[in-house]
Amino acid sequence: MPRTTDGGGTPVPQRLLAAATRLFAEQGYDRTSVQEIVEAAGVTKGALYHYFGSKDDLLHEVYARVLRLQQERLDHFADADEPVDRRLRDAAADVVVTTIDNLDDASIFFRSMHHLSPEKNLQVRAERRRYHERFRALVEEGQQSGVFTKETPADLVVDYHFGSIHHLSTWYRPDGPLTPQELADHLADLLLRALRP
Repeated sequence: MPRTTDGGGTPVPQRLLAAATRLFAEQGYDRTSVQEIVEAAGVTKGALYHYFGSKDDLLHEVYARVLRLQQERLDHFADADEPVDRRLRDAAADVVVTTIDNLDDASIFFRSMHHLSPEKNLQVRAERRRYHERFRALVEEGQQSGVFTKETPADLVVDYHFGSIHHLSTWYRPDGPLTPQELADHLADLLLRALRP
């Protein structure tokens, strides 16, 4: 049975994910071998295969852990006892910040998603769809209550916002003029302005 932690107490799965994320970001998923991952994590191939069935499973988990975090946070904002425009703005800003906080993960995923097995690809698409549907439900709630205009379809609003987020890794720079929160506020405000009646 593989050890579950290293000497410092870091769980082996976290070490493997950290090593895989760094290597996938630096040299690409397809140019990273399982051997390089286990060497960087300081474990054996047996340990990797104990926790992850394949390199494909590691790629899936790199993205899934961010999506789980974002789904949990979206559910929190959507369920809050706040006006719908406040809940949508908070959710819209949060997804920008959490994407920037995990920019390597998002970048790896969008560059490498096509490497996933068909089954994992479908699973990820379903997870993303669930997130987008919960986000869209906030837009629709605001439209039905008259807080937001119905002139722009909710689907288009969601696609517009997430289109900008999915490309953050191509242009956002941590040393740029805007902090993650400032950028998030600008993008959330743009979204809200587009929905005002």
